[in-house]
Amino acid sequence: MSYYYAATLEGEIGQVTSKVKEALQERGFGIVSEINFAETIKKKLNVDHPPYIILGACSPHHALKAVSEEPHIGLMLPCNVVVREVSPGKVEVSAIDPVASMAAVPNEKLAEVAQEVREKLKELVAALSS
Repeated sequence: MSYYYAATLEGEIGQVTSKVKEALQERGFGIVSEINFAETIKKKLNVDHPPYIILGACSPHHALKAVSEEPHIGLMLPCNVVVREVSPGKVEVSAIDPVASMAAVPNEKLAEVAQEVREKLKELVAALSS
């Protein structure tokens, strides 16, 4: 079982990142964090890295259900979506599979929430690639 879903799109990273944010919002996710990994690595280590953005996506409804069922599950939130340049003009979008990431937690009700979020993220990646 893979721990993520991915699709490669044509375009520049800024354009694709905007498209991903819009698609997440349409599916009930908000962006609670945005990390420019390449910029951070350049600043901290003076190492060049291809463009790489980590979006912390959160569905408030699902997050509340998850935390209500498993108070420590916040350690695994939010769901990360990565937007990274794989070559000039090609950008990969990958989203975590919450079922895979939460498989270590033996809680049936949490598994149901993870399954709901999985379907939304899987659909997001499929929609972006079409």
